Amino acid sequence: MAIRTYGPNAVDWEERIDLDRLRGQRLARLHESLNRSGLGAVLGFDFANIRYMTATHIGTWAMDKLIRFALLVRDGEPVVWDFGSAARHHQLYNPWLDYSDGKGGPPTGARAGISTLRGAFHPDAGIAEDVAAKIAAELREHGLAGEPLGVDVAEMPVLAALRAEGIDVVDGQQVFLEARRIKTGDEIALLTQACAMVDAAYEELYGYLRPGVRENECVGVVSKVLYDLGSEYVEGVNAISGERCSPHPHVYSDRLIRPGDPAFFDILHSHLGYRTCYYRTFAVGSASRAQRDAYVRCREYMDEAIALVRPGATTADIVRVWPRAEEFGFADETAAFALQYGHGVGLSIWEKPIFSRLVSLDHPEVLEEGMVFALETYWPAADGWSAARIEEELVVTADGCEVITKFPAEELLVAGRKYWTVGGELNTRREAQSHLNTGDR
Repeated sequence: MAIRTYGPNAVDWEERIDLDRLRGQRLARLHESLNRSGLGAVLGFDFANIRYMTATHIGTWAMDKLIRFALLVRDGEPVVWDFGSAARHHQLYNPWLDYSDGKGGPPTGARAGISTLRGAFHPDAGIAEDVAAKIAAELREHGLAGEPLGVDVAEMPVLAALRAEGIDVVDGQQVFLEARRIKTGDEIALLTQACAMVDAAYEELYGYLRPGVRENECVGVVSKVLYDLGSEYVEGVNAISGERCSPHPHVYSDRLIRPGDPAFFDILHSHLGYRTCYYRTFAVGSASRAQRDAYVRCREYMDEAIALVRPGATTADIVRVWPRAEEFGFADETAAFALQYGHGVGLSIWEKPIFSRLVSLDHPEVLEEGMVFALETYWPAADGWSAARIEEELVVTADGCEVITKFPAEELLVAGRKYWTVGGELNTRREAQSHLNTGDR
């Protein structure tokens, strides 16, 4: 059965995404991961980990600032220390963080607090020491002062201050990523909705793409569609065209797109926190033989990989069907990293599992039902400057997988005014369509 793509609104006449269930199931999975780890608690500074634990969000402006932090102790409830008035907002609007009994019991799980602003605070202001004191107090209250504390990412002054409090600080990122590795039904529905929004963005982009537009203008078109549809955050639109396709620079520019150019795009955005990573390749006006051949090769690698995805298969099984780095012009797997690639997708990019010849052959990961990940393939064209790039997102099902990225990618699509040569003369689509079709939808 196909994964449902619900409308984003809540209705009384259809069971859709249940956000209370989403919050509860995420926290339960994090508790299970923490209990398996042998740690006493985990401390999160990473934006996605905090959201997974506490279901709080204060805006994408805060994603890279390491200013907020959250703690989950074994068999306890999460506590988040948040920036300025955000803590008061949580107390008013996030009842799932209120553990008080109304009779002087434990304080709420939403508290005011701030970390070191990536070093912007004066080192002598004692901010790092204050963070450590708050954490140490919680650990003592729960009888966990002697237990190891897992931390995902943190600044050096905070780590030093935690150790000065006598806390045994260890890597806690694996606890979070193991919890997030298998998605709940509501998470899968949100990830599917996020992909549906990108489907619409590609439809608009396909109609817009033509000679004379710039890569950055394409970014603007995509961003508008996504924000109009309710995207929380357009993380990035990777717009690459012409000779910039090989080698792949991973960043858009102001380059003017020209007739006969290849153009590929990666669209990354967030819908209620859940991300996409979704490449498509087009030819603009016409497609050369070299471009078409590169696309066919790129698609074949994708299809071979998808055919292997099922519970019990491993990341090593997948990467074995992909070419070695040397086969497409790179010195080694580090130099070619992320061109033939796969990665989990959830509240962040990238998550577990990882698919790459750099690591997967020696350290394979087993695929399980409920995993959601993206597979990416790339192939440079024989002309030495163009290339093809395809990415699909998949959900591992009980007996295989389902692709949730739906914009057509089986064949190379030609965007904009189409040009063909018929009888030795250059013709537009209207004049030549009765003779041949090299990519019209």
